[in-house]
Amino acid sequence: MQTAPTPAVPPSSTVAITRAVAVASVLGLILLGLAWELWLAPVRHGGSWLALKVLPLCFPLAGLLRNRMYTYRWVSLLVWLYFTEGVVRAASDRGPGRWLAGVEIVLCLLLFAACVVHVRTRLRKPSP
Repeated sequence: MQTAPTPAVPPSSTVAITRAVAVASVLGLILLGLAWELWLAPVRHGGSWLALKVLPLCFPLAGLLRNRMYTYRWVSLLVWLYFTEGVVRAASDRGPGRWLAGVEIVLCLLLFAACVVHVRTRLRKPSP
């Protein structure tokens, strides 16, 4: 016995907004990390292998774009590694590295908040 497929439910505006903020934050962290380590304020002149730190951020993009709840959950934990790097470098770097670390901190906080609100909104039971 086959059941009819359930119609697609349009996402709420909160889910759509938090998804957009999460994707934009991840893309922002990727671009910031690459620009920071290759051009703006690299650890070594001419660029640094430290640019590879953005590689783990490439993996969750597909899950975020597909609205996979599991991805939002583990990204909310992964982001704290980048937040910690931003705090350490904000306290230890000089010049533009300090400002770039501040931007990284803000992007991390935005990503975490978007993930938390997204998961809470989707887990909330609809009211009758």
